[in-house]
Amino acid sequence: MTDQVTTSTTSPTNESPSTGLQYEKFLDCVHCGLCTSACPTYLETGNENDGPRGRIYLMRAVTDGRLELTESVTRHLDLCLDCRSCETACPSGVEYGRLIEPFRVKMHEGADGKPVKQDWFHRWIMYGIFPYANRIRWALLPARIMQALKLDRLMDATGVVKLLPQKLQRMQRLLPELQPREADLPAFLPAIGKKRASVAMFTGCVADAMFHHVNWATARVLQQNGCDVHIPRSQSCCGAIHYHSGQGDPALGMASQNQEAFDIQGVDSVIVNVAGCGSMLKDYGHIAQELGAESSTSTQLSQFASKVKDVSEFLAELGPLTPQHRVPMKVTYHDACHLCHAQQIRSQPRQLLNMIPDLEVVPLAESEICCGAAGSYNLTEPEMADRLGKRKTDHILDTGAQAVIMGNAGCSLQIQSTLKNQDRPDVKVLHPMEILDMSYRGVGLAQRTS
Repeated sequence: MTDQVTTSTTSPTNESPSTGLQYEKFLDCVHCGLCTSACPTYLETGNENDGPRGRIYLMRAVTDGRLELTESVTRHLDLCLDCRSCETACPSGVEYGRLIEPFRVKMHEGADGKPVKQDWFHRWIMYGIFPYANRIRWALLPARIMQALKLDRLMDATGVVKLLPQKLQRMQRLLPELQPREADLPAFLPAIGKKRASVAMFTGCVADAMFHHVNWATARVLQQNGCDVHIPRSQSCCGAIHYHSGQGDPALGMASQNQEAFDIQGVDSVIVNVAGCGSMLKDYGHIAQELGAESSTSTQLSQFASKVKDVSEFLAELGPLTPQHRVPMKVTYHDACHLCHAQQIRSQPRQLLNMIPDLEVVPLAESEICCGAAGSYNLTEPEMADRLGKRKTDHILDTGAQAVIMGNAGCSLQIQSTLKNQDRPDVKVLHPMEILDMSYRGVGLAQRTS
């Protein structure tokens, strides 16, 4: 299988069309090992092959033809969360994400260049339901009914859930308490007060289906800050679900659909409130190049990516209006990996939270260490995800906070599930925009979706 990931070593600046990798990116790593203490999987296993330095060595050895792409090698690479904390820790500026992501795409291709056949879970659930908000909403309808009638608790108590396939059991455990769904967001929401900006909002797939109330809170906060908010109807999933599991072509198709859906010339920014989606959207130009897209497509996607901003990043640059209503609560903030490492956004969410009257924000130990969600990782790698989830919630509980705040849907699902398993559902998991919206409107937790 090594011929499937071969990259020329004769000219380090040559980009191989078969992988999209630039060989010189391997050479940026000087093997100092400073990244290992930041790597969640290395912290848990202590295995050099489960750290960034070891994985770079493995990928380079396979590329050079010195090592076969065996199941063992593939396993070490698949165990990577792609959290990119190593990029933050690296003094040499190694772009680890630009190595592991295209390598995985090629690693999961067959000899004909097409993705290898996936199991039923990937085909019907991960790729057939998750990227489509409407399908997820329909799939969640039975769960909403069961939660309303408390049947989900009965199923847990009687052990009926154990009759389901393992991955469906896992999905049931990760399912949060679903909030009442508000009306669909309209195509346009006008600014409140003096208009300061015009933005388009990316609503996502899983985020829109499970955290529709967060999208509404985000839109209301943008309105309060003088923004006209446009919500394109033809937008799609960002493509991260496919791309991070090695499915390049579908991811590129979704990227192109989003590029066509958003009128980037008519807005100041494309706003996203999910860290994983934001990281993917901002990488569209790089990804197009890695996947060998036509130069015109790469240019268009790069232009689109240049307009993408996380909502906290955008508000901090715009100059947020100070909310006036008290939110007397002790909270802590968890840095979602694809916000702090991939997008280098750390201070902006804290700046927004510190504006809220009577909100006490306490520090969180290992705030930048991954919680184990990593997109669909907590479904495909449950053992490691559970270890990292408990590590994270132990630190959260040590703070004594009433709520933990984060800007990523995947983290929210993971941490809610782990807190529930630790019999601590009293600790709320919220998005920064929910807290801001509460302070702007003067409502409490119980009223935040109305």
